[in-house]
Amino acid sequence: MPGVGKSTIGRHLARRIGATFIDTDAMIERRIGCSIRVFFDEHGEPRFREIESEILAESVNPQAGVVATGGGIVLSEANRTLLHSRTVCIYLCARPEDLYRRLRHDSKRPLLQVADPLGRLRELYAERDPLYRQASHYVLDVAHGPLPSLLSRVLMQLELSGVIPA
Repeated sequence: MPGVGKSTIGRHLARRIGATFIDTDAMIERRIGCSIRVFFDEHGEPRFREIESEILAESVNPQAGVVATGGGIVLSEANRTLLHSRTVCIYLCARPEDLYRRLRHDSKRPLLQVADPLGRLRELYAERDPLYRQASHYVLDVAHGPLPSLLSRVLMQLELSGVIPA
């Protein structure tokens, strides 16, 4: 979901395990030469989703380290399949109400620039939660706990699964 901490946790995780960090939204903005919000306004969500899928396919390779994706990447079945089959995917989960508290003043996320952002977050959650669960191997509730605690939980899950050495 938007605002759950994918980029923040991903960046810290990559640093901690000595891996490269890829943020697909940042890569998209470099490729399109403008903000995602401007691109959405000028070209629409379908074109954005095409570029997002291209970036994901380029990012998921044997040399990839930690990849943080945009929240809507799971809307494509091909993306969900790619995430589940070629990565160890962790779904960072939070309730819409918790996300709203984090994002209520955010003006960068195009899908939340509506009259009722909490209602929109609830809609996104209802639509995407099953898709996130389909794509991921692990679900981690991130609503409660400071960043170091969340990072430790991610590391523990990766150690238990054999992805990184214990």
